[in-house]
Amino acid sequence: MKALTLAATTFIAATAAAADTPVLTVYAGDYFTSEWGPGPIIEKEFEAICDCDLVFSTGDLLPRLLLEGDRIEADIVMGLTSDVTAKARATGLLAPHGQDNSALTLPIDWTDDTFLPFNYGHTAFIYDTSRMDTPPASFDALLEMPDDLRIVVQDPRTSISGLALVLWVEAVYGDKAQDVWAKLAPKILTVTKDWSSSYGMFTDGEADMVLSYTTSPAYHMFAEEDFTKKAALFPEGHYFMVETVAKVTKTDVPELADSFLAYVMSDAFQTLIPTANWSLPSALPQAQWPEGWSDLPLPEKVLFYDESEAEALRDKAVEAWRIGLTQ
Repeated sequence: MKALTLAATTFIAATAAAADTPVLTVYAGDYFTSEWGPGPIIEKEFEAICDCDLVFSTGDLLPRLLLEGDRIEADIVMGLTSDVTAKARATGLLAPHGQDNSALTLPIDWTDDTFLPFNYGHTAFIYDTSRMDTPPASFDALLEMPDDLRIVVQDPRTSISGLALVLWVEAVYGDKAQDVWAKLAPKILTVTKDWSSSYGMFTDGEADMVLSYTTSPAYHMFAEEDFTKKAALFPEGHYFMVETVAKVTKTDVPELADSFLAYVMSDAFQTLIPTANWSLPSALPQAQWPEGWSDLPLPEKVLFYDESEAEALRDKAVEAWRIGLTQ
């Protein structure tokens, strides 16, 4: 009886302690908690300094914000790109981040006081040197490749990388975008809902090229010691993508949310981004990048639409994609 009483007392004490532990709920993209995502290490590192419980709740971010509205249960929203932040901003759900933008090391100027960049990259077509001896040296050259080339891309209506692709084509070709998609269509093996499905097909050998990021080869190089994956760099330029983190206005733990934003800007967080998210850190000088990362080939020309431009062009770019692929 005494043992039962002691066990019950211990359980009650543990439950009370857990109840006293503040919880920070972070809405993030699906990939965050995948086996290659950054969520687990971010959770471990932040919980070690915050005396809190960091909980990732994953899903399709923008539709979730629009659906939940004032019923939002998050304290932080992590993973929205600048291609969709205009709609997220218009919800009124997000507050100023309060961090110093001057610490950012992006290749573009960033003055936004709501959306704080935590990493960035550039869209690119990835190929395998063991299967493709001579990759296209330009976007124009890609369009002239034989139609038996097998490319996998993502749907711009369901994927942030797919949306970046159609905006990339828009930035390079403008009103000729629909014709570009019609010319590229015979080479597109399939269009997947998300990036992971596309990339899995590529690594399984089902496709010759896949729409991904200029940093994608880094994973194979540093995690697998596989140097056969490369990004085809084009002189026309590559579309710049930045992922952001934002604070929810009605958070119940505002000080904890502020601490997380400060953590995102810290060297501790930024130094883990390259090998945890396989992308480029937004607030870390290149001299402090992990060994070997400065040698990673990156585009000389960066193409970028700010959120207002992306919002204005998105429907046009997606429609050019849809019509071009069905011609």
